[in-house]
Amino acid sequence: MYIQLKNQVLYYEKSGQGDPILLLHGNGGSHGEFDVLTADLELDYTVYAMDSRGQGLSAKPAEFHYQDMADDVVGLIQALEIKKPAIYGFSDGGIIALLVASQHPDLVSSLMISGANLSPRGVSFFVRQHIRRLAKKTGDPLQTLMLTEPHITRADLEKISCPTLVLAGSMDLILPAETRRIAEWIPDSQLMILPRETHSSYVLHSDKLGPILRKFLNPNSF
Repeated sequence: MYIQLKNQVLYYEKSGQGDPILLLHGNGGSHGEFDVLTADLELDYTVYAMDSRGQGLSAKPAEFHYQDMADDVVGLIQALEIKKPAIYGFSDGGIIALLVASQHPDLVSSLMISGANLSPRGVSFFVRQHIRRLAKKTGDPLQTLMLTEPHITRADLEKISCPTLVLAGSMDLILPAETRRIAEWIPDSQLMILPRETHSSYVLHSDKLGPILRKFLNPNSF
């Protein structure tokens, strides 16, 4: 389904029934990377899986900024009258989720992120070098975005008031210290490092993530 939010057209899919959960994909991805996760969660939750601006089936903007993407998420929640959804964000989606939860704490019931970073330096040096070469070769503004943003501070994270789960793979491209920093700076958050997993191995088209999110959202059922 398409929705017009001010000057931005976004695509999203809605499925299932129950408490709402919003899924936010990574850089250059789409809602489709959550196909297995959605099939799991929609059994007990109303799942909203959206395409960030300029990605998937959403319209391309003049420029890309994480703050604009976070504003899109807030706009979607308000326009669809989604009452206090849980939010899961992967990679860039995790960055966006952190911005939403820190700037609009009353909108979010629970926060779950994986493979997120607070600044470009939170990504390993060799990966940043690869992104830099790719951005120079292709001119892709989404690659450039990862070299210039985000700039999330400790003060920002301390504003997050909902239950929060911070995930990363033990072989993630996000520096371990960055992941620990995020968990440390968000009040009362939980940190989980998944052994032998990379940045995306347990997320993309994977059946590993659903049980983890379910246990966090409803610990009494396990």
